[in-house]
Amino acid sequence: MTSPLPVPVGKQNAPRQSPPGLPRRVFITGASSGLGQAFARHYAAAGWQLGLAARRADRLDELARELGGALAATYPLDVTDSAALASAAADFCARFGAPHVVIANAGISVGTLTEESEDLVAFRRVLEVNVFGMAATFAPFLPAMKALRDGLPRRVVGIASVAGIRGLPGAEAYCASKAAAIAYLESLRLELAPSGIRAVTICPGYVDTPMTAVNPYPMPFLLPAAEAARRMARAIDAGTGYAVVPWQMGVVAKLLRLLPNAVYDRLFGRAKRKPRGLPL
Repeated sequence: MTSPLPVPVGKQNAPRQSPPGLPRRVFITGASSGLGQAFARHYAAAGWQLGLAARRADRLDELARELGGALAATYPLDVTDSAALASAAADFCARFGAPHVVIANAGISVGTLTEESEDLVAFRRVLEVNVFGMAATFAPFLPAMKALRDGLPRRVVGIASVAGIRGLPGAEAYCASKAAAIAYLESLRLELAPSGIRAVTICPGYVDTPMTAVNPYPMPFLLPAAEAARRMARAIDAGTGYAVVPWQMGVVAKLLRLLPNAVYDRLFGRAKRKPRGLPL
């Protein structure tokens, strides 16, 4: 194991001895709240070494303190900044070694209307974070992950959404970004298969996070973030290529995909919409 070193890019909380055996390592974006924070707690409890990235340095520091003796390095950055992610990846690999799991969890959601010209800025931002940010997260880690020879499973994990399966009114940007993420991850799964790295697509239904707290409509099968992270981690460990969590939303999504457009449009054309103008 590489000993943690005081490199200025990331900040590390006080370490304690790793558990016996080979340490496992995970890098998580969007770790300062919601599902990303729940992932961090889940893997810390299992004794993993953590790389935690998000825009809010204060929230990351608070999380690192909460995790106590877990070996964790924090990286305040925006996932659209590929140079910052490359620096974070180099720092993490120097401290701990290449990660076994990289979770591209960072994502944003806001209502958008194509007819409103001011929403084009939000449209671009959603696509950059939710699609480009995912690729920028994986890119700097893949060479080191391919070179790993410790026999432990290797995964790159993209958090997509059931919203990427069919379009919803007033959510053009979000649905488009998640549909693109699903297709991108499928391509990546095929691309990485010969290397032994598995690309895992996770499509959450409704998870109780700050992102969903503003939704003005019913959210069936809503899961607490900790429970959602636990179920998703199980799919990640299994190397599942595509998983919907909870499974009930997977059934709903498949049924919606089968609906003729005329029926789907009648059912969802007047659905309540996510608010526009949310902070991004």
